Amino acid sequence: MNAPRCDELDYIHFLVAAQKVFSNTEAARCHPEAGNGGPAHDAYTRLLHRCHSDGAILWQEVQGGVSLGEGVLILDDSTLDKFYARAMAPVYTGVTRHWSGKHRRVVQGINLISLLWTDGVACLPCDFRIYDKAHDQLSKNDHFRAMLDTAAARGFRPRLVCFDSWYASLENLKRLRHWQWHWLTQLKANRLVDPGHSGNRPLSEVSFPLQGLVVHLKGYGLIKVFRVAAPNGSTEYWATNDLTMTLGDCADHASAVWRIEDYHRGIKQFCGVERAQHRAAKAQRNHIGLALRAFLRLEIHRLRTGTSWFEAKTAIIREAVRAYLAHPLYSDTSTA
Repeated sequence: MNAPRCDELDYIHFLVAAQKVFSNTEAARCHPEAGNGGPAHDAYTRLLHRCHSDGAILWQEVQGGVSLGEGVLILDDSTLDKFYARAMAPVYTGVTRHWSGKHRRVVQGINLISLLWTDGVACLPCDFRIYDKAHDQLSKNDHFRAMLDTAAARGFRPRLVCFDSWYASLENLKRLRHWQWHWLTQLKANRLVDPGHSGNRPLSEVSFPLQGLVVHLKGYGLIKVFRVAAPNGSTEYWATNDLTMTLGDCADHASAVWRIEDYHRGIKQFCGVERAQHRAAKAQRNHIGLALRAFLRLEIHRLRTGTSWFEAKTAIIREAVRAYLAHPLYSDTSTA
């Protein structure tokens, strides 16, 4: 058997360097030995079917930069656009219809669930899952609890776990209580609470002081809720089981939650996570895992040098642009 012509690091470095096109054909064309015995695009296709790049492999690379007893864990999901993937059978690839916050509507794509660790500066992905209920019979909440259990097994003792209202079910909150972790999330306005033993009522019917109010969440126990006016004019209810949390603390942690939105933007804009042109589920999943590992390299470089993801990507091609400007290849001179 012949040795593989390319490996995972070859593909990861290509994802870091590529600017717009993230196909296997382009990877082969960009290889240093292209046209001189280098790997063909089929070699990269075989790599994506051969390798195994999942959350465990990602954790092996990131664990050295994470402080298990500090920081905040943030869990959220994002839809990877696959508008033109009609030939990709959903039962095999996980391409189904999901709500997209970017498009503000339901779109066709792959739903990526991520666990991110941050200390306010670093933005490090620690685990991920792909929602594919037709194949594995697991809901998003099942993945949520599985990722928490995995984080606990790895020794995490975070100061706080943050997530949005989609994951604020009683079963999920009780799982966090099992691990004795503090959490912060938003609750829907119709969640039933009991303020001052006056009976259960929806959050929207409760009067909240500026500094928040300790109430009993039906089926769970005591929590502290802050009523906040959102920039779009709506009302948000932020809740935590840390009864000592202040409004200022809540605001600081809520701003940290947005780091995962920056992360989602980064893996899409700079690592091509949603641009794999493959029909097979294994190739799609491995591309996603390798793209997250490519982002990890950009983030570690940012932490070491202060260079933004955009600047790091642009610097790769700056010398090529400068060389072209010195000797342009294309002219507007008429050939008629």
